[in-house]
Amino acid sequence: MSKIIMGALIGGSAFAGIVGAQLAPISAASAVAVADDGEHSNPVVIELFTSQGCSSCPPADVLARRLAKDGSLLVITRPVTYWDRLGWKDTLAREENTRLQRAYAAKGNEGSGVYTPQMVVNGAGSAVGSRENDVRSLVRRADRNGPRISTSTDSKGRMIVTISGRSAYLAGVSLIALSSSEIVRVGRGENGGRAMHYVNVVKAERNLGSWRGKPARFVLSREDLNISGADRYAIIVQRPGAGPIVAAKLIEG
Repeated sequence: MSKIIMGALIGGSAFAGIVGAQLAPISAASAVAVADDGEHSNPVVIELFTSQGCSSCPPADVLARRLAKDGSLLVITRPVTYWDRLGWKDTLAREENTRLQRAYAAKGNEGSGVYTPQMVVNGAGSAVGSRENDVRSLVRRADRNGPRISTSTDSKGRMIVTISGRSAYLAGVSLIALSSSEIVRVGRGENGGRAMHYVNVVKAERNLGSWRGKPARFVLSREDLNISGADRYAIIVQRPGAGPIVAAKLIEG
């Protein structure tokens, strides 16, 4: 568990509330009313912050692969950069992942902090990434009733993403390119000699625009869905400033 403690110090954020903290409430004014079908349910998004240089991370990586088999969940793996100094530079890490984790930590939600392994659920509460019971508890409490995301293809072969529903808040819409499976043989550091297996690793992400609480359409070209190393994509609707994720959809490449 040394990584859990040290990561918080490196990130400059206090390790807060792994045990007994409360999930920050969302006001009634922010509730979404889905316009077309009240039966719709979004997948719960689980973001795993992990590192090839973290000896505590392999059990969380295994858990992420198992959770990803559940169609009601969308698991996204976000390798971070701050353990690179320990003798092995993570080959999948992105500085954007590190910045996002720090932004989540600044919110002070349940389980917040900058540490690995960490699973953040719907951009809100988080838990040590290898503690399955804690992660599943957060999943059970997650709000699945955000706006609806649907996709279709137009006559030019472009993908049309439609977001429908009503809300009292603004949210950003992102396209995340994912590699469904990555195996890395670590040559040095705390996991030297091990083969690390990851699921749904972020390869790239792009802001598509904003959703303002009424139906909106976004057009994705073939180039948008042809990112090197990616074989699937996710649409994420998230409130600004690393706020809660209110809707998500996985798109197979």
